[in-house]
Amino acid sequence: MGVPFEALLPYAVCIGMFGFSGAALSKIRAMQNGGKRARHSVDQWDRQMMDRDRRLTGFLRGQTDNVKAPAGFELSNPWRLEPGFT
Repeated sequence: MGVPFEALLPYAVCIGMFGFSGAALSKIRAMQNGGKRARHSVDQWDRQMMDRDRRLTGFLRGQTDNVKAPAGFELSNPWRLEPGFT
């Protein structure tokens, strides 16, 4: 005895919605990263380099091959000084 296809329609709709929402979230994350895939296990060094890239290009994951830094970049130093010993 076969299974009527009407019983499988809700399953098809649920699987289709999961697939669509997963693809949409993946696309949105890629758009937020400048067209690149999302990063995982980002440590302090990676965050520092991504912040530098953001200050240079305006995008968190953007990179540039310009030899000279843009105007005003020399004044936006992200390094923080330690408080002095007293």
